[in-house]
Amino acid sequence: MAPWYVAVVMGLVEGLTEFLPVSSTGHLILAGNLLAFTGPKAETFEIAIQLGAILAVVVLYRQRFLGLLKDDPARPFSGPHGIWLLFLTSLPALVIGFLTHHAIKEHLFGPRTVAMAFVAGALLMFYVEARAARRGRMRALGGLDYAITPRMALWVGLCQCAALWPGFSRSGATIMGGMLGGLDRKTAAEYSFLAAVPVMCAAVGYDMLKSWRLFDSGDFVTLGIGFAVSFVSGWAAVKTFIGLVSRMTLRPYAIYRLAFAPVIWLLWPN
Repeated sequence: MAPWYVAVVMGLVEGLTEFLPVSSTGHLILAGNLLAFTGPKAETFEIAIQLGAILAVVVLYRQRFLGLLKDDPARPFSGPHGIWLLFLTSLPALVIGFLTHHAIKEHLFGPRTVAMAFVAGALLMFYVEARAARRGRMRALGGLDYAITPRMALWVGLCQCAALWPGFSRSGATIMGGMLGGLDRKTAAEYSFLAAVPVMCAAVGYDMLKSWRLFDSGDFVTLGIGFAVSFVSGWAAVKTFIGLVSRMTLRPYAIYRLAFAPVIWLLWPN
């Protein structure tokens, strides 16, 4: 297993990029190659520390998640109805991801395909923001409780499938999907964070069941460091992004993606 400082770097990269529309996958793989931290155990480590970033969202939005345990007529996004909405959003990616898991790892994890996903996601961000500017003020409709209908939840879930292309960004796909559906940027971002939890837990759990045997007892300290750093940096990234997203567009992230794509192309070994 990697030394502690590699775990810190990888935890920082995971936490800071997981919920921003820049794709954590490309950043993690590039960081791993630059640190000479590669191979099956490294790939499983990268998946395991995602749990830290997931936990950060659960803690930050704990009232929302606790609300799913009890129906509240004043808050439509609660109880069985809220669970149903998250299920609708998670279902498309879980089904398609399960059916194509092997093919994606076999054909879409190369530097060329990931770099192209960075560019494709950036161009779509420019389009979505230009469309939003033409349409004027987007609708919030009372925030999450009234803006997320079953139809909207399913639409965002279908858009989330674009993130099965490594490098596209799950948060980018869901935020843009919400905006294309008419949501304001902040509501789309908040729902993106909530919707990440079930689909990421399922994906991480699936990979962990298959690969947990790669770790021995001596690896758990390093895993704990990566998990803790991922949690703290994920917390900071989500708080900062939500604070900014009402005042700025996605264009800076699109520009960053266009600048980062050739870096992946040139520095990521074939």
